[in-house]
Amino acid sequence: MTQPRLFVEIHILQSLPPSNVNRDDSGTPKQAVFGGARRARVSSQAWKRATRMEYARQVPEADQATRTKRIATLLAQRLARPTDDGGAGLSEDQADRLATALLEPLGIAKSAKKEDQSAYLLFFGKKQLDALVGLLGGRAAELAALTDGDLKTEVKKLSVVHALSTGHPAEVALFGRMVADLPALNVDASVQVAHALSTHSVRTEFDYYTAVDDENTEDHGAGMIGTVEFNSSTLYRYAVLGVHQLRDNLSHADETRATAVRFVDAFARSMPTGHQNSFAHRTLPHLVLLTLRTDQPVNLVSAYEEPVTGITGLASESALRLAEELKTVGDTWGNKPLRTLATYTGEGDKIVEAFGPSLPFPTLLDRLDDLVGTWLDGGEPAPADTEEAATR
Repeated sequence: MTQPRLFVEIHILQSLPPSNVNRDDSGTPKQAVFGGARRARVSSQAWKRATRMEYARQVPEADQATRTKRIATLLAQRLARPTDDGGAGLSEDQADRLATALLEPLGIAKSAKKEDQSAYLLFFGKKQLDALVGLLGGRAAELAALTDGDLKTEVKKLSVVHALSTGHPAEVALFGRMVADLPALNVDASVQVAHALSTHSVRTEFDYYTAVDDENTEDHGAGMIGTVEFNSSTLYRYAVLGVHQLRDNLSHADETRATAVRFVDAFARSMPTGHQNSFAHRTLPHLVLLTLRTDQPVNLVSAYEEPVTGITGLASESALRLAEELKTVGDTWGNKPLRTLATYTGEGDKIVEAFGPSLPFPTLLDRLDDLVGTWLDGGEPAPADTEEAATR
């Protein structure tokens, strides 16, 4: 019998002070109309990159991934390093030539403008570069001395595509990869991230600023004048992790378990960096809600189709709306999560009833670790009421 899927959904409410974390081509904070009202928006791409950067801080550099057009340059640098036995690496010209030959089977066309770059970004693990070098079996100098035709023949015997289509780092397993010219390198993402939207309507404001020329003692006026656009908002953020897809991408259960927990931690703590020096906008969430499902993901943004209009703040009303929407979806559609775990501030009967008691965030991650481990071992996380009864 096929094991059911497991989705871990992350619902976050987070308030940002005056800021411009993600702007459009005119410098305006990104926005969207939802429920007939203009909302603050942070694109999924911006928050995925912020999450990747935060995730990378948790793992050794050798296990990290990179997304770049400069794979040929990185591979050439790796080939030019001294060998493990103390011998000299290849010369710069030899390394460039061999790197180009090794990457040719990937069909990564060079940029028409820059010879040292591919035409598009490639997402890969740093260990996968080592795997490419390992294919040479210590024959780098020998291969580099061959004629172009003989070198091409020898490279065809190497499993170049296999080296980049296996052994994925966690970041590639999470966010996926698409290579249009070589579908064998594609990796289905195990994570989906929604655009963050404010739970309420917003309007853009302008900060008029001046800069003083410290060395100008004659003119007391400003040395520079400018404006920057900003807004402030309480955002609803949503992402879903398909643990089953993550397991398929990584193959190893222990690595899948650790990656799932690290992703939730990184997503909760991450923050896009637009204009961060001007606004110092980094905050932590009011609410982190995890819902575990085996049927299908459910984005609860419909809780805010009617904009929140708080009088004494927006966060508490936004949390209450989310609690009501979670219950309504479960009652109406029968899509009740298998488990809920939450970390939040504030109290209220409806919130506690919907989310359960607030857990310290490290405890929430520990509980998630246990639940994902149970599923990976072939079991199914017990519903919350069953677990609570067993511990009484």
